[in-house]
Amino acid sequence: MVLKKVNKIVMTAALIAAPAVNGMAADIVGRVTDLKSKEALIGATVQVDGTNIVAATDIDGNFKLTGLKADGKYTLTVTYVAYKNKKIDGVRASDQPQMISVALTPDEQTLGEVTVTGVARRNTEAAMVQVAKNSPVIVNNVSAQEIGKTQDTNAGEVIRRVPGVSLIDDKFVMVRGLSQRYNNVWINGGAAPSSEADSRAFSFDLIPSAQIDNMQIVKTPSPEYPADYTGGFVLVNTKDIPTGNIFQVSVGGNWNTATVFKDFCYAKGSGTDFLGFDNGLRNLDGGFRTALRPIGNGGTDLQNNGLNNDWMVRSMKPWGDLKLSANLGRRWKLGENQMGMIAAVNYTNEYRTFGDMQNNQFGVYDERNDRSIYLSNSLDNQYNHNARLGAMLNLTLLTANGNNKFQFKNIFNQLGNDRYTYREGRDEQSNQTRSAEYYYRSRTTYNGQFTGKHTLKADELDWSLSYSYANRNVPDRRRYLTNDALETGVIQLTTGNDISREWTRLDEHIFSAAVNDRHDFAFGSWKPTLKLGAYGEYRTREYKTREFIYNWEPENNTLPSDFRKSDIPTLLSDAANFGADKLYLLEEPNRRDDYKGHNSLGAGYLAATLPFGRLSVYAGLRYEYDKMELITNTRDDRESPLSHYYKYNDLFPSVNATYKFTDKHQVRLSYGKTVNRPEFREVSPSVF
Repeated sequence: MVLKKVNKIVMTAALIAAPAVNGMAADIVGRVTDLKSKEALIGATVQVDGTNIVAATDIDGNFKLTGLKADGKYTLTVTYVAYKNKKIDGVRASDQPQMISVALTPDEQTLGEVTVTGVARRNTEAAMVQVAKNSPVIVNNVSAQEIGKTQDTNAGEVIRRVPGVSLIDDKFVMVRGLSQRYNNVWINGGAAPSSEADSRAFSFDLIPSAQIDNMQIVKTPSPEYPADYTGGFVLVNTKDIPTGNIFQVSVGGNWNTATVFKDFCYAKGSGTDFLGFDNGLRNLDGGFRTALRPIGNGGTDLQNNGLNNDWMVRSMKPWGDLKLSANLGRRWKLGENQMGMIAAVNYTNEYRTFGDMQNNQFGVYDERNDRSIYLSNSLDNQYNHNARLGAMLNLTLLTANGNNKFQFKNIFNQLGNDRYTYREGRDEQSNQTRSAEYYYRSRTTYNGQFTGKHTLKADELDWSLSYSYANRNVPDRRRYLTNDALETGVIQLTTGNDISREWTRLDEHIFSAAVNDRHDFAFGSWKPTLKLGAYGEYRTREYKTREFIYNWEPENNTLPSDFRKSDIPTLLSDAANFGADKLYLLEEPNRRDDYKGHNSLGAGYLAATLPFGRLSVYAGLRYEYDKMELITNTRDDRESPLSHYYKYNDLFPSVNATYKFTDKHQVRLSYGKTVNRPEFREVSPSVF
């Protein structure tokens, strides 16, 4: 009986609902385009007035409003950022609707989200697809909308999602099979300094993903970009002005099963390690090149030079990773002008344990016995503590007529890596070995740009002034090695060379300026475009290093008789073992590893876009003058500078052709010339 009653109720409900469904089975469909260019507008909002029925246009500008009353007449409101709103009255809904066309007029006084290249709303997937489709060069990209759908924490994790791009060491970009050495990076339209001492490489893990608006990888030569790349030219654009006032705070975290609630080994650190930099605990007392207090016969005192002599290893159990972020966006009016601001702060604190990592060197494979031949064979246990602090402040001013826009963009990131590694195994001489490394590295980057964009009668003029800074500091990298070379089966110190301490520091500054102008011609229905511009860049770099080894007098020392066989961290941490007749430091002079560099680049280009129906040709010529000065030392024991000069004059032609079969299908051909000039490190005599 119950079943029958339920069936009756369902049937009654269906009969009652049927007329309502029939009365609401009508649609309205249409397409939204730009009034001037006739191009589809992606992401425009179309709403039925007086209802909650709303739709957004797709990649082709099409929209569909459903659930309307058949033969009903409605008023539609169409909105899109940087365009004037439009109302359409008397639109009829139908079960077989006719396509309506809506053309929007650009609103020059609207402050929209734009990147340094001046393309509106490039933080969505649809917008970036449109950018790639309309670009005169071959380009791949990632938008902030795509990033938001992932768990990516930094730019390195983001960029590896781009086709043809892979990541080396979780931070360096390889484009089309070419390593970071053969790629170039700009941040917000300004050159990014190298973050590494021994190669030209920007470390993408420095930039938190929350600061990114979009990333583009240009894969073909183009005259407006510096020609010093072969694989790809990577453009990173940070977030711009929000569409409205916002304030967001985010708290998150991760659990790593190999680390959380398990023993995590670490050494004594400074009080600011959690912020990504050392507060001076690991620095040389008095400065990098300070004269340290001597002891004994040419030695350096371990006790009275402000050195951190604590080698003891502690243990803790991490609870997990912490991620914090805050974003503030504001828009307001200054008289008739409009002002916008976006500020962001990001913080990450994470722990990573890598256990039983094989670290082997192999000889020629033994084919007869089908086995590997080990020259050395060891296992590593590595414990990493990473802290990242990032900040961003972007300001935009738009004049009342909408023809002039000024931007001041700033991005700062600080990253610290505290790493302890313990290794056991056998070396190339089949000695049993035990060793450890105490490693701390801090990296700092800052990028600041002041830019202007001006819309004239038939021209679009933009200019920029940029400053970038990168620092890589490795203070007091400590290592020790013990083995059984002196007595088989007895692990002990062999020589003082097996205990070392090293300080290195890299600083790089880049100043750049650029100006570009685009002029649109109209010869009847033929509308070519001419682009020209100039670019100047000055780069300076300084790299310096100091290295010390431990020493003791073989015959006349007062160390315990079995000190070689004692626990090494305990031995090296006890001040009672320091002195002229005990343990002291010997500096290994290596001033020839130090270098300074200055590089000046001047460039100009001329390019034209030539439309021929479905075929569009973008051709140009770029000229670059480059002068590099490298200053090295001729002696290891003192400052002895010698300058080396390298000069280049080059022309770089390029042609990019696009043939559009339809709005969705096109084919591209490209020709161009690029170059990879030697970097400071590559022409220096430094040995690492």
